[in-house]
Amino acid sequence: MNRREDSDQLRQRRENLEKLRALDVQPYPHRFEASGTVSAIAAEHAARSGEDLENARPEAATAGRIVAIRSFGKARFLVLSDGKARLQAYVRKDSVSARDFEVVKLLDVGDVVGVAGRIFRTRTDELTVWAARVEFLAKCFEPLPEKWHGLTDIEIRYRQRYLDLIVNPPSRKVFEVRARAIRAIREFLDARGYLEVETPMMQPLAGGALARPFVTHHNALDLPLYLRVAPELYLKRLVVGGMERVYEINRNFRNEGISTRHNPEFTMLEFYEAYSDYAALMTLTEELLRHVAKAALDGREFTFNGESIDFAPKFARVKLRQAVCEAAAKQLDGSVSEAQLRDPEQAAGLARELEIEVTPGAGAGRITFELFEALCEQALVQPTFVHDFPTEVSPLSKQRADDPETVERFELYIAGMEIANAFSELNDPDEQRRRFEEQLAARTAGDEEAHALDEEYIRALEYGLPPAAGEGIGIDRLVMLLTGSPSIRDVILFPLLRPVRME
Repeated sequence: MNRREDSDQLRQRRENLEKLRALDVQPYPHRFEASGTVSAIAAEHAARSGEDLENARPEAATAGRIVAIRSFGKARFLVLSDGKARLQAYVRKDSVSARDFEVVKLLDVGDVVGVAGRIFRTRTDELTVWAARVEFLAKCFEPLPEKWHGLTDIEIRYRQRYLDLIVNPPSRKVFEVRARAIRAIREFLDARGYLEVETPMMQPLAGGALARPFVTHHNALDLPLYLRVAPELYLKRLVVGGMERVYEINRNFRNEGISTRHNPEFTMLEFYEAYSDYAALMTLTEELLRHVAKAALDGREFTFNGESIDFAPKFARVKLRQAVCEAAAKQLDGSVSEAQLRDPEQAAGLARELEIEVTPGAGAGRITFELFEALCEQALVQPTFVHDFPTEVSPLSKQRADDPETVERFELYIAGMEIANAFSELNDPDEQRRRFEEQLAARTAGDEEAHALDEEYIRALEYGLPPAAGEGIGIDRLVMLLTGSPSIRDVILFPLLRPVRME
């Protein structure tokens, strides 16, 4: 459609609105008394036959957006939608007031109207409201796309989400699944004695994750602040305070790149349990995800990127260094040992041999983790717990008693994506300070994602954090899986996009 045609349609629709005003129609009324939504009325009468409806003659009043208009001389058929279902309205000239029929003649596809009358079935068995009254509720000036595939720029779905929801019913279903999934998470955790809490979104230090933060400023206090990258350090303060099981479904902000799997603003579930460890959370995570899938999809199997994913069996478990050894050996057609991965020079040499670029000056632990990201992630399709991470990349995790270079941490991978990150919590304040100081040295050397030294958090640990385990689960990525959505933008109502110049 060229701009001239668009202008002509806009002009015609505005003329129709002026004609409605001339009929003394209030163009934007305050309310409409409905007996039910379009979808509720359609569901209520879906099983009733035409004969039954003719005998009972039930009355209904509903409102929705017009998605189709058909004219037959002295009658009009309006198809109304509430985004979930459609219901036809039949308007005959001799069944409504003269004014109402004139109103109907001035309606355009996209307008919002209310209708009231009796429910019946047409000769083609279409459930329909035989209108006795029609009320104009809002004007649509922009013509709706006739078919969704007529929108060639897929970013219109993200930039104009309201249009996406109007013309693309599957989009709405994605967000209905998202809502059911979040509700199921709350049900699961509440039933196990967890308390839902809220922690600050503006923080004096950006802690709880290795990420680059957004920076803001509080004018009255003349105080620099950071949008939170994670709620972790605040939630663990609550465990110190005696809240033994806490969770938060939170918005986090990370000043990093945008991709099909990353949005600078995203939603996480984080939960913490005293007197537990990372092994117990593996079992809990399996139970949680099965519960969520059952509630959101009425099943534990779904398809993502052409692969069938099953939450029913026990999830696979593999040690991180073991996974790297096996993947590297396969690629090099030789043998690779864990001892090589624990030695900085040998690990760096292995990376060069594999032609994988790693962070300059990184220790053996970071190199091993970066090799894992490059070699292993994409192959983890079915749910897999990758556990026992290098201490170097896990500043908040508790070390294994038998191996100081390894922490009790796991990440859950599904369909090649990291879905969850969990660990036994480091609760030794002296060791935590040492880890923070290592991160501070890395920050001084230029690592913008290194963790800050948080004195207030160390002080909280000095009051005694009991043995505990905590976990974060990415809600957006989980919904991507459950809905088969290829991009994180598909499951966020209003994702961050590059601005478009308005000509």
